[in-house]
Amino acid sequence: MKYTYGPVPSRRLGVSLGVDLVPRKVCSYDCIYCQIGATTLQTTERREYIPAASILEDVRATLEDWNREVEYVSISGSGEPTLNVKLGEIIGAIKDMTSVPVAVVTNGSLLWVEQVRRDLRDADVVLPSLDAATPSVFEVVNRPCSSLSAETVLQGLVDFRREYSGQLWLELLLCRGVNDDWAEVEKLIAAVNKIEPDKIHLNTVVRPAVEDYAYLVPMRRMEQVKKKFGEKAEIITDFAGHNHRIPSRNVADRVLHLIERRPVTPEDLSSTLGIHDLELVKILEKLTREGRVAYRVFNKRLYYELPQGVKGREGSRSPHSTMSVKNP
Repeated sequence: MKYTYGPVPSRRLGVSLGVDLVPRKVCSYDCIYCQIGATTLQTTERREYIPAASILEDVRATLEDWNREVEYVSISGSGEPTLNVKLGEIIGAIKDMTSVPVAVVTNGSLLWVEQVRRDLRDADVVLPSLDAATPSVFEVVNRPCSSLSAETVLQGLVDFRREYSGQLWLELLLCRGVNDDWAEVEKLIAAVNKIEPDKIHLNTVVRPAVEDYAYLVPMRRMEQVKKKFGEKAEIITDFAGHNHRIPSRNVADRVLHLIERRPVTPEDLSSTLGIHDLELVKILEKLTREGRVAYRVFNKRLYYELPQGVKGREGSRSPHSTMSVKNP
């Protein structure tokens, strides 16, 4: 499948079937913490980057195999999904073909556009981001298109909350020494109070990031921040598995397909694919010997990714091939 991937382990959505609406790293931001890599096309222009018919054909075919195994169809992928002008049509068509709830993971940068807000109204869950409440921090963390401002993004989130009747789960990703000081946190709290989300997801850098100065915030600090945000806030932890196991088939290819998307831990792979740890070790060792995958340690955790310079099935370069990651 070209435009669907997984099911994958999501720290917020459990086992989810991912759907790409734009090519890799077509985005309105170039966030310093992105796990997929640097933005290749930075834009706020909405158009049909990938034909809706092709996306829906992939979703339909994939759901025939996995409909009973997934908890969400997650429109997210490797770019900003609201840039696809057919977003509303795609959400509606997916909901017609399955009872699995549809979630949209977005950076929230285009919610000031009325048509984007209308396109999202039929989604069961919308998960936007807000990483900064002040213009200077917004520029440092998100590195947005020049047409975007912190004030515009915040107002878009507020307007969307007023119009949207589904679940709104707001993510705040903190980078140590960048947006985790108390002055910025207090401004974020004021912004979140205006938005009134159903849930507040506090996150930090847990996978190799596009910039090596995007450091994780220690758990003790995250707990302190959580207390400031109150009862709606929760710290997003690693995917904890599922009650049933996804059947194993074409295992090596599926392992490689997930690794082509982003760096993953052995725990991610095991939980998603339902593979016994010893079986997974053998597969990863074989792929490593063949030079098809590489591994690194980041924040004391092991990740598997494409080797530097190696191209994936769609001809894209390894998302971290130009990156140098240092442990904080």
